Amino acid sequence: MNKLAIVGSLAFDAIETPAGKTDKIIGGASPYIALASSYFGVKPQIISVVGGDFPEEYFNILNDRGVDTSGVDVRKDGKTMFWSGVYNKDLNQRTTLVTELNVFADFNPDVPTSYKNPDVLMLGNITPSIQQAVIQKIGNRPKLIVMDTMNYWMNTTPDDLDATIRMVDVLTINDEEARQLSGEYSLVKAARKILGMGLLYLIIKKGDNGALLFTRDGQMFFAPALPLETVCDPTGAGDSFAGGFCGYIAAKGSTDFETAKAAVIAGSVMGSFCCEKFGTENLLSLSEQTVATRVKQFEEMCRFKY
Repeated sequence: MNKLAIVGSLAFDAIETPAGKTDKIIGGASPYIALASSYFGVKPQIISVVGGDFPEEYFNILNDRGVDTSGVDVRKDGKTMFWSGVYNKDLNQRTTLVTELNVFADFNPDVPTSYKNPDVLMLGNITPSIQQAVIQKIGNRPKLIVMDTMNYWMNTTPDDLDATIRMVDVLTINDEEARQLSGEYSLVKAARKILGMGLLYLIIKKGDNGALLFTRDGQMFFAPALPLETVCDPTGAGDSFAGGFCGYIAAKGSTDFETAKAAVIAGSVMGSFCCEKFGTENLLSLSEQTVATRVKQFEEMCRFKY
C-alpha cells in the first residue's frame, strides 16, 4: 500500500456555526487530511504532537480508519493545542475566539523510520521552518511534496516561506493568499508568478466557488464546488480537500496533469463531505461507494456538449 506522510496540527476544536455548536472535539489539520485520504487506498501517517490530555479514544478513531499515529509525540505533562471559533450566518467569515498552541508551540518533528520514503508528503499549514525540517528528514524525495500555507506566514516569515515553497511541488492557497503572495489581482497572472518559484502545480481554492489548478506549462483546470443542501461546518474543508488530492495521487502513483485533475475532483468531493457535519464526523462514516457516487455527481455536473 502506498504511503502518505502528513505533518500538521492535531488539536482540540470548539466550533459554533448557525447550525449549532460543539464542545471540544478532535481538530487540527492532520486528522482531516488523514481521514479524507484514507478512502483512496493509501496508508496515511501523521507526524504531530499532543499533550497528555489527548484521549486514547481519539487515537483509536484514527487507527480504525487505517491512520498510522505512531509518529505523534505524546507529551504527558503538556496540553494539546486548542482552537475555538464562531462562523457568521453565510459561513464565509469566522472569528477566532481562542488559540492556545500549548505543546505545538515548540514542536520539533521527528520522522519515524517507518514513515520515511513516502510516496507523497503533505505539509499542513504550519511554520515554514517546520515544513522544511520534515522535508529534510523524510528520506528519499517523494514523488510529490504538497504544501499548504496562509497569509499569516506571508506576513511574519516571508523569507522562510519563500525558501520552503521552492522545495515543494504543489502549493495550495486561497484566492486572497494567491493575490498577496504574488502581488497580482488576476489569478491567472498570480498563478504564473507563483509557479515561477519552481512549482509543478498551484491550487487556488475559492471556497464554495470551487478550485483552480494551474501548471507551470500554462495548463489550467477548474473544479466547481458541489451545491450542498446542508452545510453545518466548513472547518477542515480545505484540509479535507488536501487529503483527497494527496490520497488520490499517492494511490495512483502518477503526477501527470490528467491524474492531478482527477485528484482535484477527489479533493473537492472530500471537502464537500466534510462540510455536511461538524468536525471530522462525516469523514468517519463514509463508504468507498458513497465517495464513488459523489465523484459521479461531479462528473455529471461538469459534463456538457457544445
